[in-house]
Amino acid sequence: MTHTLAGKVALVTGGSRGIGAAIVRRLAAQGAQVAFSYASSSERAAQVVRDVEALGGAALAIAADQADAGAVADLVKAVHARFGRLDILVNSAGVFVTGAIGDPQADLAALARQQAINLDGVVAAVRTAVPLLSDGGRIVSIGTMFASRAPFPGIGDYAATKAAVAAYTRAWARDLGPRGITVNTVQPGPINTEMNPETSAVAAMVSQMTALGRYGQPEEVAGAVAFLAGPDAAYITGAAINVDGGQNS
Repeated sequence: MTHTLAGKVALVTGGSRGIGAAIVRRLAAQGAQVAFSYASSSERAAQVVRDVEALGGAALAIAADQADAGAVADLVKAVHARFGRLDILVNSAGVFVTGAIGDPQADLAALARQQAINLDGVVAAVRTAVPLLSDGGRIVSIGTMFASRAPFPGIGDYAATKAAVAAYTRAWARDLGPRGITVNTVQPGPINTEMNPETSAVAAMVSQMTALGRYGQPEEVAGAVAFLAGPDAAYITGAAINVDGGQNS
C-alpha cells in the first residue's frame, strides 16, 4: 500500500472498534501518524494500537467522552500539542438509539446522549480543530444513508443527528474552501460491525435491500475515508459519499 498520507497527522474519534478502528488502521497503513479516541474500553484501544504497530506504524489512544464537548475540545488540542500539527480529522464516534416519536417508553436520556455524541460532539471537534488544521487539511464525518431516507420507523432521532452533520458538512465546505480544507461525509449502509452484525436475525432481509446483496465491511468504509483524506480527493468537498452497496440507489 502506498504511503499517500506520509507526514500527515490524523485524529479519529471513536477509533477503538468497528468502522473507527478500520479507519485508524487504514490511515496508519497509508503513512499517517494516527491518534484516536475511545470511550471506555482501554483493552480494545490497546489492541488497535498493537494492530497498527504490527503494520509498522504508530498510533496513540486517548480516552475521551464524545458526549462531553469540553472533553472533545481537549482531545483535539492534546493531539495537536503532541504531534505539533493536525492535518486530518475523522468524526467516527457515534451511537444508534431508536425510539418512535410519541412513544411513552422511549429512553429520552439515551436519545439526548445520542444527539450529544452524534451531532454536538462533531461540532465541538470541528470548531476546535479549524484553527489548528493545516491549510489543505481534511475533515471527514461518518454519517448514514438514513440521512436521506427512513426505511423503517423509530430512527428519526438518529437520522436527524446524521442529517444535521451532512448539512454542516456542506456549509463548512464553503467556510473552509478558501484554505483548501475539504469537508465531506461518508454515509455507510449496512456494515458488519458489533452494532449491526451480518449474522443477525434481520441480516438476510437487510442484505436484500442492497444492490450488491450483502453487508459491507468496515474496511470498505475505511477505504472511502482514506481516499477523501488523500491527495487525489483535493477537489471533492461538501459531498456525501454513499458506501451502502446500492441500498440508496
